Amino acid sequence: MNAIDLFFDTIRKGLNDRLELQIENSPEVVNAKDARGFTPLIFATYFDNKNAADILLKNNAEIDAQDASGNTALLGVSFKGNITMAEILISHGANINATNNMGTTPLIFATLYKQKEMVDYLISNGADKSLKDQSGKAAFDYALEKQFTEIANILK
Repeated sequence: MNAIDLFFDTIRKGLNDRLELQIENSPEVVNAKDARGFTPLIFATYFDNKNAADILLKNNAEIDAQDASGNTALLGVSFKGNITMAEILISHGANINATNNMGTTPLIFATLYKQKEMVDYLISNGADKSLKDQSGKAAFDYALEKQFTEIANILK
């Protein structure tokens, strides 16, 4: 197993005590990409590994690095509704209005996956409600389409 695969495996298994040593031995792993284009930060946030995310950010992980679909770590935690991870990412300067290859924003993802608390959080932190994806729809349009009344009321 090469250093990059080992690093991703360490994150997946939650063996955070090994991360610092791996970074020290191979600093390039912090912003490496796996076969799917995931960065260690995207991977850590996907697995809800707060300690790994903190270690990566402390070691200059690219906060808005994108995977092969253009998703950033914040886009990923938005559809999952993981506010704790969103707080960490935003406090480190993540672009709250980042878009993936389809033009989807964190706010649109949170809306599509009915993550009401995340919608509230993103708006309170400056998410632009007017941004539209490649299909020409904003988060409000999706809330109406899916009949997510509470979310639509937030997005008005």
